Amino acid sequence: MKLFTLYNVEKRYGDKLALCNVNLEVEKSEILAVVGPNGAGKTTLLKIMALIDLPSKGELYYGDIKICKDNIERFRRRCTMVFQKNMFFDTSVYENIAYGLKLRRLPKKEINRRVHEALQLVKLEGYAKRQARKLSGGEQQRVSLARALALETELLLLDEPTANLDPKTVSIIEEAIADVNRRMKTTIVIATHNMFQAQNMTHRTALILNGKIVEVGKTKEIFTSSTRLKSFAPIENVFSGNAEPNPDGTTTIEIGEGIKIQAAIDMQGRVSIFVQPEDIILSRQPVISSARNVLEGKVVEVSDYGSIVKLRVEVKGLSFIVQITKRSFIEMGLRLGSKVFLTFKASSVRLV
Repeated sequence: MKLFTLYNVEKRYGDKLALCNVNLEVEKSEILAVVGPNGAGKTTLLKIMALIDLPSKGELYYGDIKICKDNIERFRRRCTMVFQKNMFFDTSVYENIAYGLKLRRLPKKEINRRVHEALQLVKLEGYAKRQARKLSGGEQQRVSLARALALETELLLLDEPTANLDPKTVSIIEEAIADVNRRMKTTIVIATHNMFQAQNMTHRTALILNGKIVEVGKTKEIFTSSTRLKSFAPIENVFSGNAEPNPDGTTTIEIGEGIKIQAAIDMQGRVSIFVQPEDIILSRQPVISSARNVLEGKVVEVSDYGSIVKLRVEVKGLSFIVQITKRSFIEMGLRLGSKVFLTFKASSVRLV
């Protein structure tokens, strides 16, 4: 079911064309990622959807109703946007969060409930009386999110909500976003540079380049097959080597240090390949499976992203990045220097 639709939307700022012929449908209760390089038009797109800016051309629909000057204020109350840069009144956290609720003339008891529930969601219980402008950057971003969550709008628009934040704060914000989407069915659009975040949090992804939406689809499909995404998104586990075809239709690629990788591709000669970190199974003992690639290595770096941990594993001098859950990391008792095995299918090996 459609919640918000943009038809042939164009946005100009003077001579600058920020959005060009944008067509996009946002489905009710989904989390949609908008990804693209700097200057692609992500923030402009979100401001149009928040009805902060209006398109120079094109049409906007909320559900099946066309947005116009006669109803725009009504629909503005159904959405809210959290900006990358925070703006606060010079007063308490409570008053900053309550401000929008007071404008809506909610009863004091309801305002109290919403403010405290929002602070609980972002794990800032006990911060209500603190001065908002004196908080750390990460705490301020959590207050900004709480201020938006307290409004309980149907549509929540987030512009780089975790940019330049520490892993613990990122995890708290992502958990709050996932919670309101799951529990309250809030529709969420996230503009982000964080490919890891987009891959793991969202249902669908829209790719924007030079002000144009060039691809929209299920997140897994976009990150698996989009050649345009690879043009600016960082790709991990990239290796080059000599490919030799096998009789069974697979290919053996020697990537150096005597390491040979089996790939479900038909290629010969020099190739560049990559394996996504989440496609690699990590274990303390060799895994018995049909996977064609099993490599032994040791953990040389650990990066904690809250519920997810990324490991750099050295295999005969070559580095592989592997992604596992925090729970698996703890249960396996992993640490720097741990001996591990990497297992991945031939079909997980892709050409760059």
